[in-house]
Amino acid sequence: MDEKTARLSVHLRNIHRYQNLLKTELTEIELQFLERRLSEERFAAAKLHFMDPGGQIKVV
Repeated sequence: MDEKTARLSVHLRNIHRYQNLLKTELTEIELQFLERRLSEERFAAAKLHFMDPGGQIKVV
């Protein structure tokens, strides 16, 4: 597994974990934290997905 695939896999696992945690009973602060982390992980996964081998963002 190359580094990009491994990093993408970690982000996807984190997204899944945060989505499951959102289904539990949370305080408002915990909810805000998880929503922020979920957004950050989704952004990081999308960025990796659209990055070419040279590290540049592909325009589609």
